Amino acid sequence: MKITLLKKSKAHGIRKFNFTEFQAVFILMTILTLPVLTGWVGYKMAQSSEQPTVASVAIATMHRQIDAEKIRAVETKKQAQLQLNALTVKIGMLQAELTRINAFGQRVATLAKVNKDEFDFSESPGIGGPSEVIVGAIQPSSTDLFQGLDDFAAELNDRAYQLEILEAVLQNKEIKAEKRISGRPIKKGWTSSFYGTRADPFHGKPTWHGGMDFAGKEGADVITTGAGVVTWSAKRSNYGQFIEISHGEGMTTRYAHNSELLVSVGDVVRKGQVIAKMGSEGRSTGPHVHYELLKNGKTMNPERFVNRR
Repeated sequence: MKITLLKKSKAHGIRKFNFTEFQAVFILMTILTLPVLTGWVGYKMAQSSEQPTVASVAIATMHRQIDAEKIRAVETKKQAQLQLNALTVKIGMLQAELTRINAFGQRVATLAKVNKDEFDFSESPGIGGPSEVIVGAIQPSSTDLFQGLDDFAAELNDRAYQLEILEAVLQNKEIKAEKRISGRPIKKGWTSSFYGTRADPFHGKPTWHGGMDFAGKEGADVITTGAGVVTWSAKRSNYGQFIEISHGEGMTTRYAHNSELLVSVGDVVRKGQVIAKMGSEGRSTGPHVHYELLKNGKTMNPERFVNRR
Protein backbone atom coordinates (compact mmCIF):
# COMPACT_ATOMS: atom_id res chain seq x y z
CA MET A 1 0.00 0.00 0.00
CA LYS A 2 1.26 3.49 -0.88
CA ILE A 3 0.53 6.84 0.72
CA THR A 4 0.55 9.97 -1.43
CA LEU A 5 0.97 13.49 -0.01
CA LEU A 6 0.16 16.52 -2.14
CA LYS A 7 1.87 19.89 -1.59
CA LYS A 8 0.87 23.02 -3.42
CA SER A 9 3.76 25.15 -4.62
CA LYS A 10 3.65 28.44 -6.61
CA ALA A 11 6.75 27.52 -8.53
CA HIS A 12 6.00 23.92 -9.35
CA GLY A 13 2.26 23.72 -8.80
CA ILE A 14 1.03 20.63 -7.02
CA ARG A 15 3.76 18.17 -6.05
CA LYS A 16 3.31 14.52 -5.06
CA PHE A 17 5.18 12.59 -2.38
CA ASN A 18 4.69 8.85 -2.35
CA PHE A 19 5.54 6.80 0.79
CA THR A 20 5.34 3.17 1.46
CA GLU A 21 3.46 2.01 4.51
CA PHE A 22 6.68 1.33 6.44
CA GLN A 23 8.08 4.76 5.62
CA ALA A 24 4.91 6.43 6.77
CA VAL A 25 4.89 4.54 10.08
CA PHE A 26 8.57 5.37 10.69
CA ILE A 27 8.01 9.04 10.02
CA LEU A 28 4.97 9.06 12.29
CA MET A 29 6.80 7.29 15.13
CA THR A 30 9.72 9.66 14.77
CA ILE A 31 7.42 12.64 15.03
CA LEU A 32 5.71 11.22 18.13
CA THR A 33 8.84 10.12 20.04
CA LEU A 34 11.02 13.11 19.24
CA PRO A 35 9.52 15.40 21.98
CA VAL A 36 9.78 12.61 24.58
CA LEU A 37 13.39 11.92 23.62
CA THR A 38 14.21 15.61 23.68
CA GLY A 39 12.67 15.97 27.15
CA TRP A 40 14.56 12.95 28.52
CA VAL A 41 17.86 14.18 27.13
CA GLY A 42 17.20 17.61 28.64
CA TYR A 43 16.37 16.06 32.04
CA LYS A 44 19.59 14.02 32.04
CA MET A 45 21.62 17.06 31.05
CA ALA A 46 19.97 19.06 33.82
CA GLN A 47 20.79 16.28 36.30
CA SER A 48 24.42 16.17 35.20
CA SER A 49 24.71 19.99 35.47
CA GLU A 50 22.94 20.08 38.93
CA GLN A 51 25.27 17.64 40.73
CA PRO A 52 28.36 19.87 40.80
CA THR A 53 26.19 22.82 41.90
CA VAL A 54 24.89 20.95 45.03
CA ALA A 55 28.40 19.84 45.94
CA SER A 56 29.68 23.38 45.58
CA VAL A 57 26.95 24.67 47.89
CA ALA A 58 27.75 21.99 50.51
CA ILE A 59 31.46 22.82 50.41
CA ALA A 60 30.77 26.53 50.67
CA THR A 61 28.50 25.90 53.67
CA MET A 62 31.22 23.89 55.41
CA HIS A 63 33.71 26.69 54.76
CA ARG A 64 31.34 29.18 56.35
CA GLN A 65 30.88 26.93 59.39
CA ILE A 66 34.64 26.52 59.77
CA ASP A 67 35.15 30.28 59.52
CA ALA A 68 32.44 30.84 62.15
CA GLU A 69 34.10 28.30 64.49
CA LYS A 70 37.44 30.04 64.01
CA ILE A 71 35.87 33.37 64.99
CA ARG A 72 34.18 31.74 68.00
CA ALA A 73 37.45 30.13 69.08
CA VAL A 74 39.28 33.47 68.87
CA GLU A 75 36.52 35.17 70.90
CA THR A 76 36.54 32.38 73.49
CA LYS A 77 40.29 32.66 73.86
CA LYS A 78 39.96 36.42 74.23
CA GLN A 79 37.30 36.09 76.96
CA ALA A 80 39.36 33.44 78.76
CA GLN A 81 42.38 35.74 78.69
CA LEU A 82 40.32 38.61 80.07
CA GLN A 83 39.07 36.39 82.91
CA LEU A 84 42.61 35.22 83.58
CA ASN A 85 43.81 38.81 83.76
CA ALA A 86 40.91 39.73 86.06
CA LEU A 87 41.82 36.82 88.33
CA THR A 88 45.42 38.00 88.39
CA VAL A 89 44.31 41.49 89.40
CA LYS A 90 42.05 40.03 92.11
CA ILE A 91 44.93 38.03 93.57
CA GLY A 92 47.01 41.19 93.62
CA MET A 93 44.28 43.04 95.50
CA LEU A 94 43.97 40.23 98.03
CA GLN A 95 47.73 40.20 98.53
CA ALA A 96 47.62 43.94 99.18
CA GLU A 97 44.83 43.40 101.73
CA LEU A 98 46.90 40.68 103.39
CA THR A 99 49.81 43.11 103.64
CA ARG A 100 47.50 45.59 105.37
CA ILE A 101 46.33 42.88 107.79
CA ASN A 102 49.95 41.97 108.51
CA ALA A 103 50.81 45.59 109.28
CA PHE A 104 47.73 46.00 111.45
CA GLY A 105 48.42 42.77 113.34
CA GLN A 106 52.02 43.78 113.95
CA ARG A 107 50.88 47.20 115.18
CA VAL A 108 48.33 45.68 117.57
CA ALA A 109 50.89 43.19 118.87
CA THR A 110 53.32 46.05 119.49
CA LEU A 111 50.73 48.20 121.28
CA ALA A 112 49.69 45.20 123.38
CA LYS A 113 53.36 44.59 124.22
CA VAL A 114 53.17 41.04 122.95
CA ASN A 115 56.40 39.19 122.25
CA LYS A 116 57.24 39.96 118.62
CA ASP A 117 58.90 36.55 118.21
CA GLU A 118 55.61 34.93 119.17
CA PHE A 119 53.57 36.88 116.62
CA ASP A 120 55.51 37.43 113.41
CA PHE A 121 53.24 39.46 111.14
CA SER A 122 55.92 39.87 108.50
CA GLU A 123 54.86 42.01 105.56
CA SER A 124 54.45 40.29 102.22
CA PRO A 125 55.85 42.12 99.17
CA GLY A 126 53.22 44.10 97.29
CA ILE A 127 52.21 42.85 93.87
CA GLY A 128 49.95 44.24 91.13
CA GLY A 129 47.98 42.95 88.18
CA PRO A 130 47.82 44.12 84.55
CA SER A 131 45.03 46.56 83.74
CA GLU A 132 44.97 45.55 80.08
CA VAL A 133 46.22 42.78 77.84
CA ILE A 134 49.65 43.50 76.36
CA VAL A 135 50.06 41.97 72.91
CA GLY A 136 52.93 39.51 72.81
CA ALA A 137 53.42 39.53 76.59
CA ILE A 138 53.68 36.22 78.43
CA GLN A 139 50.48 35.78 80.43
CA PRO A 140 50.24 33.73 83.64
CA SER A 141 48.97 30.21 83.21
CA SER A 142 45.97 28.82 85.09
CA THR A 143 48.29 26.41 86.89
CA ASP A 144 50.38 29.30 88.23
CA LEU A 145 47.26 31.14 89.35
CA PHE A 146 45.77 28.14 91.15
CA GLN A 147 49.10 27.54 92.89
CA GLY A 148 49.16 31.21 93.86
CA LEU A 149 45.64 30.93 95.24
CA ASP A 150 46.58 27.86 97.29
CA ASP A 151 49.62 29.66 98.72
CA PHE A 152 47.51 32.72 99.44
CA ALA A 153 44.83 30.64 101.21
CA ALA A 154 47.49 28.98 103.36
CA GLU A 155 48.93 32.38 104.27
CA LEU A 156 45.48 33.71 105.16
CA ASN A 157 44.83 30.69 107.39
CA ASP A 158 48.13 31.31 109.15
CA ARG A 159 47.29 34.99 109.70
CA ALA A 160 43.79 34.11 110.95
CA TYR A 161 45.30 31.63 113.41
CA GLN A 162 47.80 34.21 114.67
CA LEU A 163 45.07 36.83 115.05
CA GLU A 164 42.92 34.38 117.02
CA ILE A 165 45.80 33.70 119.39
CA LEU A 166 46.54 37.42 119.64
CA GLU A 167 42.88 38.08 120.43
CA ALA A 168 42.97 35.42 123.17
CA VAL A 169 46.14 36.97 124.63
CA LEU A 170 44.59 40.45 124.57
CA GLN A 171 41.39 39.16 126.14
CA ASN A 172 43.43 37.44 128.82
CA LYS A 173 45.30 40.69 129.43
CA GLU A 174 42.00 42.57 129.52
CA ILE A 175 40.50 40.05 131.95
CA LYS A 176 43.55 40.33 134.18
CA ALA A 177 43.26 44.13 134.06
CA GLU A 178 39.53 43.92 134.82
CA LYS A 179 40.10 41.49 137.69
CA ARG A 180 42.76 43.74 139.23
CA ILE A 181 41.03 45.33 142.21
CA SER A 182 41.64 49.06 142.50
CA GLY A 183 39.89 52.37 143.10
CA ARG A 184 36.91 53.44 145.17
CA PRO A 185 33.45 51.78 145.13
CA ILE A 186 31.81 55.16 144.44
CA LYS A 187 31.94 57.77 141.69
CA LYS A 188 31.34 60.73 143.99
CA GLY A 189 31.73 61.07 147.76
CA TRP A 190 34.35 60.94 150.49
CA THR A 191 35.97 58.52 152.92
CA SER A 192 34.07 58.64 156.22
CA SER A 193 35.75 55.79 158.11
CA PHE A 194 38.91 53.68 157.76
CA TYR A 195 39.86 50.04 158.37
CA GLY A 196 40.81 49.03 161.93
CA THR A 197 39.86 49.97 165.50
CA ARG A 198 37.53 52.96 165.88
CA ALA A 199 34.93 54.44 168.23
CA ASP A 200 31.58 52.83 167.55
CA PRO A 201 29.16 55.44 166.06
CA PHE A 202 26.28 54.20 168.24
CA HIS A 203 27.81 53.71 171.71
CA GLY A 204 31.29 55.27 171.36
CA LYS A 205 33.24 52.25 172.61
CA PRO A 206 36.35 51.01 170.69
CA THR A 207 35.30 48.39 168.14
CA TRP A 208 36.83 46.68 165.17
CA HIS A 209 35.88 48.00 161.74
CA GLY A 210 36.67 45.44 159.02
CA GLY A 211 36.33 47.77 156.04
CA MET A 212 36.21 51.35 154.81
CA ASP A 213 33.16 53.62 154.64
CA PHE A 214 32.50 55.99 151.71
CA ALA A 215 29.77 58.56 152.31
CA GLY A 216 27.70 60.34 149.68
CA LYS A 217 24.18 61.24 148.60
CA GLU A 218 21.27 58.85 148.91
CA GLY A 219 20.83 56.97 145.63
CA ALA A 220 24.36 57.67 144.33
CA ASP A 221 25.99 54.99 142.16
CA VAL A 222 27.87 52.13 143.80
CA ILE A 223 30.41 50.55 141.43
CA THR A 224 32.59 47.45 141.36
CA THR A 225 36.31 47.77 141.97
CA GLY A 226 37.10 44.73 139.83
CA ALA A 227 35.47 42.26 137.43
CA GLY A 228 33.97 39.12 138.90
CA VAL A 229 30.89 37.03 139.65
CA VAL A 230 28.13 38.06 142.06
CA THR A 231 27.87 35.50 144.90
CA TRP A 232 25.43 37.40 147.14
CA SER A 233 22.77 39.99 146.38
CA ALA A 234 20.21 40.32 149.18
CA LYS A 235 19.72 41.53 152.77
CA ARG A 236 22.25 40.31 155.36
CA SER A 237 21.87 41.13 159.09
CA ASN A 238 23.64 44.38 160.00
CA TYR A 239 24.81 44.94 156.39
CA GLY A 240 21.33 45.76 155.09
CA GLN A 241 21.05 45.41 151.29
CA PHE A 242 24.34 43.60 150.62
CA ILE A 243 26.39 42.52 147.56
CA GLU A 244 29.39 40.20 147.49
CA ILE A 245 31.57 39.63 144.40
CA SER A 246 34.16 36.91 143.85
CA HIS A 247 37.16 37.96 141.71
CA GLY A 248 38.97 34.64 141.66
CA GLU A 249 42.23 33.61 143.30
CA GLY A 250 40.53 33.92 146.72
CA MET A 251 39.76 37.65 146.35
CA THR A 252 36.29 38.94 147.38
CA THR A 253 34.79 42.42 147.71
CA ARG A 254 31.67 43.45 149.67
CA TYR A 255 29.31 46.44 149.32
CA ALA A 256 26.81 47.10 152.15
CA HIS A 257 23.95 49.43 153.28
CA ASN A 258 22.59 49.90 149.74
CA SER A 259 19.12 51.29 149.06
CA GLU A 260 18.72 49.28 145.82
CA LEU A 261 20.47 46.23 144.33
CA LEU A 262 20.94 46.17 140.53
CA VAL A 263 22.58 42.74 140.05
CA SER A 264 21.68 39.17 140.92
CA VAL A 265 23.60 36.13 142.09
CA GLY A 266 25.48 34.58 139.16
CA ASP A 267 25.82 37.81 137.19
CA VAL A 268 29.22 38.51 135.65
CA VAL A 269 30.14 42.14 136.28
CA ARG A 270 32.83 44.34 134.80
CA LYS A 271 35.12 46.70 136.60
CA GLY A 272 33.42 50.07 137.21
CA GLN A 273 29.92 48.67 136.59
CA VAL A 274 27.09 50.20 138.62
CA ILE A 275 25.77 47.40 140.85
CA ALA A 276 23.70 49.27 143.47
CA LYS A 277 22.42 52.60 144.76
CA MET A 278 23.83 54.13 147.93
CA GLY A 279 21.61 53.94 151.02
CA SER A 280 21.57 53.63 154.80
CA GLU A 281 19.94 50.26 155.43
CA GLY A 282 21.12 47.98 158.22
CA ARG A 283 23.32 49.28 161.06
CA SER A 284 24.06 52.72 159.62
CA THR A 285 23.90 56.39 160.63
CA GLY A 286 23.53 57.81 157.11
CA PRO A 287 23.96 57.17 153.36
CA HIS A 288 27.28 55.46 152.73
CA VAL A 289 28.90 52.30 151.32
CA HIS A 290 30.61 49.93 153.72
CA TYR A 291 33.37 48.42 151.53
CA GLU A 292 35.26 45.25 152.51
CA LEU A 293 38.03 43.30 150.80
CA LEU A 294 38.81 39.67 151.73
CA LYS A 295 41.56 37.24 150.78
CA ASN A 296 40.61 33.58 151.31
CA GLY A 297 37.86 34.66 153.72
CA LYS A 298 40.01 37.02 155.85
CA THR A 299 39.52 40.77 155.76
CA MET A 300 42.31 42.98 154.42
CA ASN A 301 42.87 46.70 154.62
CA PRO A 302 41.23 48.04 151.41
CA GLU A 303 43.18 51.30 151.55
CA ARG A 304 46.16 50.18 149.47
CA PHE A 305 43.79 48.79 146.83
CA VAL A 306 41.71 51.98 146.88
CA ASN A 307 44.83 54.05 146.20
CA ARG A 308 46.18 51.57 143.63
CA ARG A 309 46.76 52.85 140.12
